[in-house]
Amino acid sequence: MPAGRPDPGGHGFSQLARAVVVGTFRHVAGPALLVVDEDPESLRVVERELIDRYARSYRVLTASSARQASAQLQELADAGEDVALVLAALRVCDSTGAEFLASVRTRYPHAQRGMVIDWGTWGDGSTGEVIFHAMARRQIEYFVVRPSRTPDELFHQSVSTFLLEWANARRVSPQTVHVVGESWTGRAYELRQVLGRCAVPHAFVLAESDEGRELLATVDDPAPLPLPLVVFPNGKVLADPDNLELARAVGATIDPDRREVDVVIVGCGPTGLSAAVYGASEGLRTLVVDRGGIGGQATSSSLIRNYLGFPRGLNGRVLAERAFEQAWLFGAKFAFMHDATAIRREGDRIEVTLSDGGDVSAAAVILACGAAYRRLAVDELESLVGAGVFYGGTGSEAPGMTGADVFVLGGANSAGQAALHLAEYARRVTLVVRGTSLAKGMSQYLVEQVEGTPNIEVRLGTEVVGAVGEGRLERLVLRRATDASTETVAADAVFVMIGALPNTDWLPDSLARDRGGFLRTGVDLMPADGWPLERPPLSLETNLPCVFAAGDVRHGSPNRVASAVGEGSIAIRLVHQLLSAQEIHTVEVNA
Repeated sequence: MPAGRPDPGGHGFSQLARAVVVGTFRHVAGPALLVVDEDPESLRVVERELIDRYARSYRVLTASSARQASAQLQELADAGEDVALVLAALRVCDSTGAEFLASVRTRYPHAQRGMVIDWGTWGDGSTGEVIFHAMARRQIEYFVVRPSRTPDELFHQSVSTFLLEWANARRVSPQTVHVVGESWTGRAYELRQVLGRCAVPHAFVLAESDEGRELLATVDDPAPLPLPLVVFPNGKVLADPDNLELARAVGATIDPDRREVDVVIVGCGPTGLSAAVYGASEGLRTLVVDRGGIGGQATSSSLIRNYLGFPRGLNGRVLAERAFEQAWLFGAKFAFMHDATAIRREGDRIEVTLSDGGDVSAAAVILACGAAYRRLAVDELESLVGAGVFYGGTGSEAPGMTGADVFVLGGANSAGQAALHLAEYARRVTLVVRGTSLAKGMSQYLVEQVEGTPNIEVRLGTEVVGAVGEGRLERLVLRRATDASTETVAADAVFVMIGALPNTDWLPDSLARDRGGFLRTGVDLMPADGWPLERPPLSLETNLPCVFAAGDVRHGSPNRVASAVGEGSIAIRLVHQLLSAQEIHTVEVNA
């Protein structure tokens, strides 16, 4: 067998080959991949696969015990070197794999952590319980099955997923868009919001920082450009673009090139995206309109753990990106940064007026416009939005919270997910809940994760009533419900996630709503709502025939991503049912 090549049986490297590989690649500059296993043969097998595939870009290190691995991590930290991935077996000599992997975050908060299991234990109940609890306590991201032969592409798929997550967390993606501004607030914050809504990886830098000056130095323009600037990976620069210009630049909008379609979907969250996928794939001329971009509130979910078919969990932004790509490939059209401003019936068609002044005519309309986060009635917080005060999700801001004291306001699933995501970066996360129990508004698996995360503190029966900060949030004023006493605490950031209001202010008053402003549909319509036809309304149909409501904007919606996706597909089925009935009626009349 030639030196330096794996043996044909996949049993590993010869001694000479191992020496060549280790001597050539093991000490290359680059982030480290560390493997910990007390079994020498198992350790060798994993090391072999990592060296064979990743050694040109990463340092591959091994350890036979938790103590040895901890010493290596300390040496790397002292030398200022990064760690991308740590893999550990169920047992690592002097510790459990989960306990050791939990300790990795103290030195390397961005490092991905995987538990290595044998193929024979995959599906075993006791092993599954260990993995479940390790994930619930945020000790690991996921597991990986130890490779059995070389090359083991299933193993490499898992490792590549780990490395992609690490790169996204570290903002080392070559596709990152940079916003350069004079302050965190104002227009620079608005541009970051646009990029976030368009599901575009982005980062913010102050113009006067070292990184900011370095980026500005790369701008090839004889005259100074007005801030904020948006610097793209390909070198393109936009100076204070408007929202539509920015959306076009990142390829996230298509001006509506047709004004007559089968179905208009208002809203591009999970419901709207689902309706777009099913509508376009089933041959309907489909147009999606959204004042923002892709994903709606789903993009604020850093990790959706209970979405069917994704045991590792699914990032809300990634879900939105995939759904958008899927709908686009099926032929759906998108008009981002366009508001739907009015809706009315014209004969047998529904007319939707857009913010560009034009109308779109459709056989049916699906209102999937969702809901927006409620604002706190605290003036001091409003003046600091973007400068430590954030409404909604944590995806784009979390990496900037490393070592910070962060507060999350809210008691629902989105707040729990935000707290867990922030806990991977922040020194301490405080979850502030007005209610007396987390279980009232949060799924049990999230409650267990929150309570099992050491750097998350939960304050029940508490609300924020004030804030202090000069240019950026510095302190919050908390009030306890039991005795109305107040306390001022240091705070680097606060994320407000206290419920939502439906985006229905643009709709006519004649469209039936409940007391909260959510749209009533189907059997929830009341006699006073004025249903005008002899046939009963379809299940998601509003009191305006051929106009459907689905997802968070609808009265009685379960407020779950899976439910939203399901309602989008159901709405399309109802549109087909409606169109079929109209065709039958036309044929009968012509006869």
